[in-house]
Amino acid sequence: MKKTQNVRRREVINHIVSVLSGLAALVGIFFLGWILWTVARQGLAALNLDFFTKLPAPPGSDSGGLANAIAGTVVITLLATVIGVPLGLFTGVYLSEFGRVSHFGRMVRFTTNITTGIPSIIVGLFVYTLLVVPFKHFSAYAGAVALAIIMLPVVARTTEDMLALVPNALRESALAIGMPRWRMILAILFRAARSGLLTGTLLAVARVSGETAPLIFTAMNSPYWMKSLAEPTANLTVTIFNYAMSPFDDWKRLAWGASLLIMATVLAVNILARYLLREKK
Repeated sequence: MKKTQNVRRREVINHIVSVLSGLAALVGIFFLGWILWTVARQGLAALNLDFFTKLPAPPGSDSGGLANAIAGTVVITLLATVIGVPLGLFTGVYLSEFGRVSHFGRMVRFTTNITTGIPSIIVGLFVYTLLVVPFKHFSAYAGAVALAIIMLPVVARTTEDMLALVPNALRESALAIGMPRWRMILAILFRAARSGLLTGTLLAVARVSGETAPLIFTAMNSPYWMKSLAEPTANLTVTIFNYAMSPFDDWKRLAWGASLLIMATVLAVNILARYLLREKK
């Protein structure tokens, strides 16, 4: 009798937790859908040919666009990815395959965890002190380094977690036939964990795509086309910040359009990656 009561109590608790979890998920989906709908409704009015091909215009003009900010965002993000993703992959491989139980590995893992929680504005100030003050000017290089620092711990922890899920039998089989360890990592482990590694990379890109504070201190902004990576560079997030705070309706409209562009791009890249790497049945 007592056993039956315990089972019933666990079933009741399980149902209550399931209902609460479902309600929490519905609340989250509702607010997410609300945000997506609001950004799409406000931003679609700003998306036209001028938005993608013309430079910013003075307030009150309806002919301006954000072509330079779009190009600057793409360049800074690509440069940050080139810097941050390989370093993050190497760090994750070390933590998973070489420094799993070593003192140095534990120190690297602890540092990575701490870096993940550092506010992005602190990273911006750090790179400002490191690269902007000594060279006496803002630059796309400094912005890319700041974003790469934010990306690195995300990629590193994801890489470590994904490689840890690969069965040890694959490692042992590859090493047993004489395969070098570096080749085993590249040809076996990376292939087995490619979906998770790409997902981690996309998460890191999504993590930095909406960052504004680090770029204010490093890349700043510009109303002109980028001629060099060593000069202030226009980007969408700082432009959104400046335009959204302005009293001009046309600038606010462009800010909504830039917000929709960032949101749609990140969403499309994630959906495409999951589609291309879906499991074959």
